[in-house]
Amino acid sequence: MAKDTAPRWDRRMQQRLARGEAAALGELYDRFAALVHSQAHRMLDDEDAADLVTREVFAQVWENPEAYDPKQGSMRSWVARLTHRRSVQRLRHAAASRYEAEHGEGAVPDPEELERRVRSATAAARADYIVASMPVPLREALELAYIHRRDYRQTAADLGVTEDEARRRLRLGLQLLSTANVRPLEGSAPPGYGRAR
Repeated sequence: MAKDTAPRWDRRMQQRLARGEAAALGELYDRFAALVHSQAHRMLDDEDAADLVTREVFAQVWENPEAYDPKQGSMRSWVARLTHRRSVQRLRHAAASRYEAEHGEGAVPDPEELERRVRSATAAARADYIVASMPVPLREALELAYIHRRDYRQTAADLGVTEDEARRRLRLGLQLLSTANVRPLEGSAPPGYGRAR
């Protein structure tokens, strides 16, 4: 398959949506709703806003399936980009509304602070996407280390692997996360990670 050719499912889905097949929208929703909602929720930290963004994204897909360009990537990545754009719009609107409420009508928030918030929310959403997309063994190791605060020896025992394998999984998981420009739990290392044996 050529690098700029979308997978067959993506092309077929676009064609079905363009024909107005409601079943296609249902199938697309079943496949990507969790991705859209979790990305929007991570960026906005608001369940109602995430629900609204989810509805808006699928409405946009339904109304404009021809906007999907298979040469730009998969339908999954297109839907994720739409979600990101909608979430950023909501984030900016909410920040401007809050600032206006605090400082009076017509007041404009500091653009640098707003962009910092947008970048932070974007990085956090990207990290969530990376963790959700990574292989299960890497995700399990990171969850044990960062959520359950297990050191690499405890992680190895819990996973039934060698300590070297646990370290390898943690290292690979962290390398993947580093592409999102964030660190788990604000830069903290898992307990015991990197210590001499």
